[in-house]
Amino acid sequence: MPLVHLLPHPDLCPEGRDLEVRRGASLCESLLTAGVAIEHACEMVAACATCHVYVREGGASLKEPDDEENDQLDNAWGLDAQSRLACCIKVKDTNLTIEFPRHTRNHAREH
Repeated sequence: MPLVHLLPHPDLCPEGRDLEVRRGASLCESLLTAGVAIEHACEMVAACATCHVYVREGGASLKEPDDEENDQLDNAWGLDAQSRLACCIKVKDTNLTIEFPRHTRNHAREH
């Protein structure tokens, strides 16, 4: 199974973390299943930008973002060339290194 290496984030995973994720799984769903409380205000239908992540390594193995994802990424905080929406990423055979943005677009977080 591919390994997803999460870089440390003060709120989501302060120590960083490594997750084994099954091939073809949604990155967002896999993070939530593992207890990483990533934002997903639109319930993972690519209609917001709250699950924005940076794919620091392994991004070349992923399917290119479609127009819908690119449109939503325009609304993400701290957008850069490695920005993706976790709900749109399907993990393939390559290991990934993921960094979470410092801030999210979601102003009110429900617990």
